[in-house]
Amino acid sequence: MRILVIEDEVRLAENIAAAFREGAGYAVDCAEDGRTGALLSENRCYDLIVLDLMLPLLDGSGVLSKLRSEGDTTPVLILTARAERSSIVNLLNAGADDYLTKPFDLGELIARAKALIRRSKGVADSILRLAHVKLNTLEQTVHREGKLIDLSPMEYRILEYLMHRPRVVVSKRELLEHLYDYNWEHHSNVIEAHVSNLRRKIDADQQHPCIDTLRGRGYRLSLEDADSA
Repeated sequence: MRILVIEDEVRLAENIAAAFREGAGYAVDCAEDGRTGALLSENRCYDLIVLDLMLPLLDGSGVLSKLRSEGDTTPVLILTARAERSSIVNLLNAGADDYLTKPFDLGELIARAKALIRRSKGVADSILRLAHVKLNTLEQTVHREGKLIDLSPMEYRILEYLMHRPRVVVSKRELLEHLYDYNWEHHSNVIEAHVSNLRRKIDADQQHPCIDTLRGRGYRLSLEDADSA
């Protein structure tokens, strides 16, 4: 998953980014003002935007209004020092999906972020299932037919991203853009290697492959295994 953090307090932004990277394994971009944040949101696809209200150049309300007026449905979690009920109601009515008042616990921020991402993908539970594969997003564990599969962090992220998109073909470029925390153009072959390792681990001693490769299009969770379950 890829997160955009728009926060002008540099130390806080760094702490939030570190929490997402280390605690959830997410890729993170940061912007120190609303104008830069709005520009990033236009040029990249994000799974969640964490948005401070008090920003230079363009405040958080302006960023939120711009996103929604342009049809951007990315979940937005607001960070605010305002605890007044009327202010919160106005934010939610303007298109915010959730909020946290400062100061806040980073663990709660991650938990709320994961819940928003799940809901945006149409998944209410923290456990994702497809046929005989079970992925626990809280524990970051994967089982197939009851057997624990030991995956590397990137292998887990690839599988989680695919499981949020059942029956959808996901291109290599999309995986790189959502999962890598640096310029993906310099790592265009790395996804193929990770998917190969993921297959080797999750398909060991199994009749059906977990992931289909559609030449020239990308990857998709195996429908044969899902339909036969």
